[in-house]
Amino acid sequence: MKDKKDLDYYLNLDWTLIEGQDLDFDGNPYYYIEIKEIPSFTFCAKTLARARENYKRQLRLSLMVMLESGEHILEPGEDVDDMDWESLCP
Repeated sequence: MKDKKDLDYYLNLDWTLIEGQDLDFDGNPYYYIEIKEIPSFTFCAKTLARARENYKRQLRLSLMVMLESGEHILEPGEDVDDMDWESLCP
């Protein structure tokens, strides 16, 4: 029996988090979390602790959209060079 890669499967992967700090348009600092494997994902908060606490809610929504649209979800450790780009691009 093949394991189903559902939302719970993806939520429990060991994603590669990229954390950083930047300034907003008013010069106030904010913190962000990006996920290396999902280039379109960024979550921002006023503190790094808040960003770490809450990014998974946005990750859940992003993954739901990706799964519903049938988009390929690059998993941690999966080599980008192994992807079949022709099947991803219409």
